[in-house]
Amino acid sequence: MTQHRAGTEEVQSQRRDVTPSAAAHSCEQRDNQGSAPYRIGLTGNIATGKSTVGRMLASLGAELIDADRVAHAVIAPAGSAYAAVIEAFGPDIVDDAGAIDRRALGRIVFADPEALKRLEALVHPAVIAEVNRRIARSTATAVVVEAIKLLESGMAESYDALWVTTCSEETQLARLMETRGLSREDALVRIRAQAPQAEKALRADVVVDTDVTLAATRAQVEAAWADLQHHLDR
Repeated sequence: MTQHRAGTEEVQSQRRDVTPSAAAHSCEQRDNQGSAPYRIGLTGNIATGKSTVGRMLASLGAELIDADRVAHAVIAPAGSAYAAVIEAFGPDIVDDAGAIDRRALGRIVFADPEALKRLEALVHPAVIAEVNRRIARSTATAVVVEAIKLLESGMAESYDALWVTTCSEETQLARLMETRGLSREDALVRIRAQAPQAEKALRADVVVDTDVTLAATRAQVEAAWADLQHHLDR
């Protein structure tokens, strides 16, 4: 699969090149797995446009699994990680309705790397198990798993291709402040709690630059999707 150019200078200068043979090789692996769908892992740092790209891929025919929504489900009152998260972080993260207040939990874990690791250790296994169940049930030709911690959790190791979204930090800030109502300071804490974007881009088969118009972003997605379809149809 052809790797598409990212917009930031840091990512461009550090990222490895990937030839079209990458898609062909992963499609051969898929053939050896029988009728399993082609699995795309979609990741990128906070507010870099993962969900936008995921929706574009879904509109092109992929089945989209949003690991963030799965994570919300596993820490909901009936979820498998609910009790363990409360035990680890205390009753102050529970709202009046008995649900975990994700904003209160976020203030704790995004300010403390060790607390974030504890949360991930509790939540990731449950999320991975549910995502795998959904992939196994899928009848789609291609499945996209959107997850911000795709690489850190090890989920990406079993997928056929890795797509990464990137944009500038200023764009991340603007998006977080506008869509989530965060202050600049809170937004910066969340952005800088994550590994640098360039580290993820180095491992990508496709990098989508979202620091452009929606139309330009979609053009990148459609080009990479067409390349994938070419190899799947062979």
